[in-house]
Amino acid sequence: MNRVICFICDTVLWVRSVGLASGINKEKWLVWAARHYYYSLLLSLARDLYEISLQMEQAKGEKSASQEPLGYSVADEETEWLQSFFLLLFRSLKKHPPLLLDTVKNICDILNPLDQLGIYKFNPGIIGLGGLVSSLAGIVIVACPRMKLKIH
Repeated sequence: MNRVICFICDTVLWVRSVGLASGINKEKWLVWAARHYYYSLLLSLARDLYEISLQMEQAKGEKSASQEPLGYSVADEETEWLQSFFLLLFRSLKKHPPLLLDTVKNICDILNPLDQLGIYKFNPGIIGLGGLVSSLAGIVIVACPRMKLKIH
């Protein structure tokens, strides 16, 4: 629904830019478009996180006993959970490249609305880099349809 509202806002802005209607408040419609695009991306990222958690649970069940640490230290005890988490995350995303690609694309896409809405200000170079990475991810998805995320 948020994407539909975002597209409606974009259409209204396009109508104003081509001169079909002049009484449209551009700033208001830009904020509405950014807000609904932001909500859409948040929902997409929530879906990605849910899919990642499912894949991590599956990978956790496949973990072998040979991966246990050999030594013991206090530092190992304090960081073991974090190391285990990142190892599990890495394995899950390595097995499911479409999920990794979709997550990276959504993270890169959310930079622009965060900046537009004033939630977090980014350097224009970071916004441009995020747009480039997102566009490249989109091209990969179009060029290799098997890289499109399939939802369970």
